[in-house]
Amino acid sequence: MKKYLSILFILGIGICTEAFGQQMPQFTQYQLNDFIMNPAVAGSKSYFEAKSNNRYQWEGITDAPRTFTLGVNGPLSKENMGVGGYVFVDVTGPTKRTGFNLAYAYHIQLGTNIKLSLAANAGVVQYTLDGSEIILENDNDNAFNNSLQSTLKPDVGFSFYLYGNNFYFGGSAPQLIKSDLKYDDTPIRSGKIADHYFLMAGYKYEINEKFTLDPGAVLRYVKPLPLQYEFTLKATYNDMLWAGLSYRKTDALALLVGYTMNNTLSIGYSYDFIQSSIATYSTGSHELMIGIRFNETGVKKVPTE
Repeated sequence: MKKYLSILFILGIGICTEAFGQQMPQFTQYQLNDFIMNPAVAGSKSYFEAKSNNRYQWEGITDAPRTFTLGVNGPLSKENMGVGGYVFVDVTGPTKRTGFNLAYAYHIQLGTNIKLSLAANAGVVQYTLDGSEIILENDNDNAFNNSLQSTLKPDVGFSFYLYGNNFYFGGSAPQLIKSDLKYDDTPIRSGKIADHYFLMAGYKYEINEKFTLDPGAVLRYVKPLPLQYEFTLKATYNDMLWAGLSYRKTDALALLVGYTMNNTLSIGYSYDFIQSSIATYSTGSHELMIGIRFNETGVKKVPTE
């Protein structure tokens, strides 16, 4: 435990007065579970789908980040609306974020094959701090109470999603309600909810009837950290098998593989080869995605000519 705390403090991701609860989790398979990053995706397809993500980050470091999400989204009976929601649990050492979000999206027809979705989402997040898991250098230091403490915060966000038959471009701004994270039994401010902004884009290139290439990119800005970008190239065979590579700036190079059964059940796996200084302590990061597609609703989201 002492080794874990030393590593986290050295790397600047431990429990300090400005960092706790600051950053939302990141996912390598953002192309496959885009609704979590951008709620405006809700209703952009002609079916409902449920997807779960399990991310085990920085394997080899005790109590490193672990994240679970489960989301459902799809179109309403009317062609221009979509709804969705998701729950999540994000644990890093003695800290935990647990919450849910509900989203509503309205889709505007801009052209024969182009639509713009505008969405709002709202929910509640519980921030938990387990003081018994924190080892301080000075046993008489009362900065943290040796007990389990939690606080609830509202969560509101807005997003947009421009999409067509073979492309998409979107952006999202979660955690728009700013406030300090303060626990009744903790004499110091335990953190601050930070600004998060995401941009995402992708294109589907059909090589032939069986093979497609899907390049994608994500920009992440978390104030006051530097801008982070990620590029992914995914190849798909017969809408069934896929494999790809992903590069995250100064952080990781990832491999992705997956399989879709009967156009209904999808399973995806990715492994991050860490490129940063954390590689001294960690062997890499694992991520598992499982998705289920429900029956078509009959809503045609992007009409073809």
